Amino acid sequence: MLRADELKAKGVDTIACLSVNDAFVMGAWGAQREVGDAVVLIADGSANFTKAVGLEVDLSGGGLGVRSKRYAVVIEDGVVTDLAVEDGLGLDVSAVEKVLERV
Repeated sequence: MLRADELKAKGVDTIACLSVNDAFVMGAWGAQREVGDAVVLIADGSANFTKAVGLEVDLSGGGLGVRSKRYAVVIEDGVVTDLAVEDGLGLDVSAVEKVLERV
């Protein structure tokens, strides 16, 4: 369930989803999830951004290569005001419910 309206009500201007995938995968994911214009989808195919911010994880052992850790970040006027990085593969700190508690 997309909860963009709840985030917008809390003052969030832009919701973006970045993934270490290509633009075609991101487009297909967005279509399947029916995100429409509510979420800006960002393809980081070579993990350049992900590596630059130190949020990469090497999953080559499982055949996935370098991927991004799961995280949620709130940026206000170009300043990171909240960064919640998952320790594992779960959604303990980066789920929308947790973000809504912090914004």
